[in-house]
Amino acid sequence: LSKQVALMEVLKKEVRAMLIAAKAGLTPEQLEEQYMAMVCKPLPLRDLGFQSTLELVTQMPEVVRICSSKNGTLILKAIADDSTKGIARLVANQKVKTRKASKKTATKANATFPTKNSKNPQSFQTLSARTPVLPAAVKAELQDLLSSSPLLLMDLGKAFLSRFGRAFQYRQYGFLSMPEVLRSMSDSIVIEQTKAGSLVVLRKYMASQIEQEEVPQGEAEEDEVPQGEAEEDEVPQGEAEEDEVPQGEAEEDEVPQGEAEEDEVPQGDTLEEEMPQGEHQGSEQFPPTPEIPPDAVQDRSLCSLPPLKRRRLVGVIVEFIVSPSQFYIHICSKETSYKLQDLMFEMRHVYSHKVASDKYIMPESAVRPGQLCCAMVCKWWYRVIIHRVINDQEVEVFYADYGHLQIVQKCWLRFLKWHYLKLPAQAIPCSLAWIKPVEGRWSSAAVLLFKNLCRFKELVGVVDEYVDGVLYLFLCDTSTKNDVYFHSVLRDMGYANVCGENIPSREFEELNPSALYVQPSGKQRDAGVVEPDLCLQWESQDEDSETATLELGGAEL
Repeated sequence: LSKQVALMEVLKKEVRAMLIAAKAGLTPEQLEEQYMAMVCKPLPLRDLGFQSTLELVTQMPEVVRICSSKNGTLILKAIADDSTKGIARLVANQKVKTRKASKKTATKANATFPTKNSKNPQSFQTLSARTPVLPAAVKAELQDLLSSSPLLLMDLGKAFLSRFGRAFQYRQYGFLSMPEVLRSMSDSIVIEQTKAGSLVVLRKYMASQIEQEEVPQGEAEEDEVPQGEAEEDEVPQGEAEEDEVPQGEAEEDEVPQGEAEEDEVPQGDTLEEEMPQGEHQGSEQFPPTPEIPPDAVQDRSLCSLPPLKRRRLVGVIVEFIVSPSQFYIHICSKETSYKLQDLMFEMRHVYSHKVASDKYIMPESAVRPGQLCCAMVCKWWYRVIIHRVINDQEVEVFYADYGHLQIVQKCWLRFLKWHYLKLPAQAIPCSLAWIKPVEGRWSSAAVLLFKNLCRFKELVGVVDEYVDGVLYLFLCDTSTKNDVYFHSVLRDMGYANVCGENIPSREFEELNPSALYVQPSGKQRDAGVVEPDLCLQWESQDEDSETATLELGGAEL
């Protein structure tokens, strides 16, 4: 019983944190999904003796308020306590995204970094609100969904569910509607108005259709020839029958007496066996030794992105979180995000063909810690580094572009083509600057709050310094009337102490895969890697000012 009481108290804090972060509230189903995404396990209903999520929240009257929307849907909203009233007010004051907000983006370039002479928490000039940004993998999924044919807007959700096995939860990425999601991808997706309704079309698909319409009829008839060729392609089956002659010879070998007599002549036998081996090598059925393609990466490493200058403001998306002292970010740059999307599309195109994929199968000797390769997960291919071999069937890999570790099957691994080595590893290991946990390690409630603050938002990062290859930065949410700095939120909630220096992250000291497997950007010249242009980085006007300090609530940090 005491365990249930303790579990219930922890759960109340987690539920309140998730509901406070959702300005419009959550349905019971959305609460289940968010809890699963944040804690990586379902709500402990059975452990607490409940049959449903609704039954659970009814036993939290001091935490959850149950409301009903106009269409009758139940909405769960948070009831703030003394320690969370400030956060609730900030969320309530969150600005609604409008087109006018995008016009203010240029003001970011004028934002200045605070100095020791700063006297108020607004020493960071207010940075304008940024529109939500879809993760690169989700953008790639939408583009892949539309690559075969356009879809009506009303059918897009069903098609996504059918294709990828999950609903497209646009709200969890910070969007208010599906059209808003599509508008954020206007560079690659266009919405056309038809009699049937809004038609969602991939721009590449439109371009290909226009090219096909411009092809003369004569050429179009010639294009039909491959179908005939496809029929002729059946001829190799006949050739395959001819290839089966050795099998026929094998049938002749079934004659015991003759075979036994021939076996007595070792020299002639070995000469005769060498010819079928050459034939087998041509048909690639029984290769004596696996041949590694010359463009397969064997002993090279990815390079990191070039280091960011101190006091620089940069748009970031937090991709993977362990704690406030260990997380990975992506730089919000059109160039880098497009290059990563293009890389994923090209890798999927190449490795999805069985002949090409089989060509890059890794022999057992190549499956070793530190080996750069690629792995297929949910039909997409990712650049990974083998961290450790679990057993004969599984390995643990590090995702160089996303920052997390995962156990995958060995059969999912392939050699990485040399061409895919050029783009630097996109995941940057980070730690929140100037804070440390109140206790030795971050509590689960602190980690959950930090995940909610970062969840699928484009944030503004303020670069402080690098320590042992880890980027220490301040994170700021500019989507509210007042800029919200995450280190101050963690401090105000009682989860962190703020200090005037960066204490090395204990988590990264225990394990930092990026430091183990990714080369510093200074070695890119030798590796022949192209450095991307981080075009959305803004330098402060006061580059030569003294070391920055933040003053929050009248207390200098």
